[in-house]
Amino acid sequence: MTPTEVLQVMEATWPPARKWVQGSITLREGAGGGQRVSAASVQDDFTEADIEAAEAAMSSPLFLIQQGQDALDAVLASRGYRLHDPVVIYAAETSLMTGDLPPLSAFPHWPPLQIARDIWEEGGVGPARVAVMDRVIGPKAAVLARVNDRPTGIAFVAMHEAEAMIHAVEVRPALRRRGVGTVLVRAAANWAAAQGAHRLSLAVIEKNIAARALYAFLGMEAVGQYHYRAG
Repeated sequence: MTPTEVLQVMEATWPPARKWVQGSITLREGAGGGQRVSAASVQDDFTEADIEAAEAAMSSPLFLIQQGQDALDAVLASRGYRLHDPVVIYAAETSLMTGDLPPLSAFPHWPPLQIARDIWEEGGVGPARVAVMDRVIGPKAAVLARVNDRPTGIAFVAMHEAEAMIHAVEVRPALRRRGVGTVLVRAAANWAAAQGAHRLSLAVIEKNIAARALYAFLGMEAVGQYHYRAG
């Protein structure tokens, strides 16, 4: 996946409340949905005047820096922007990710059940972020995982053309290290394959070593990265 393709899938499966273009910069209004839907993205032909105009349009300036945008990164750093949350993109062919799961271990559904909303809320994914999921136009599902008949984890998966992307993976702390993450990803892959997805991807913060190890174990490969600069 190219950086542009990654952002297209990400935006379609985790959309901002509003998006508009101002010069060489795309601005977003996240409505509390997190950094990904609130950050500005910049074309390579930007000027510092474009940056200044974007700063004036944002109450809390935040820029997403794609892989290869070294000039933009340097300009923002020189303006006092701090490096924030480097992210790694993982992806794999959906056919490599699917697999049988124990009966009743995962339940894809939409709209999300209250228990799904509760687990998200416990993990910091509140109503504003669930509202992001509601905005997705294409096929989507909340995947609820269960261990010993107990709800243990939740993830969101959505489609963009022949691509699927996972977001908002949450596992209850007391029930971690029991294979819940594997169940969530496998179940999301099974759902995506049934929708016709050729590839499954996700974004994870670079410092989340445990999650990255899981995704690599499941056959996903790092295909890109990005980070934020916050003013």
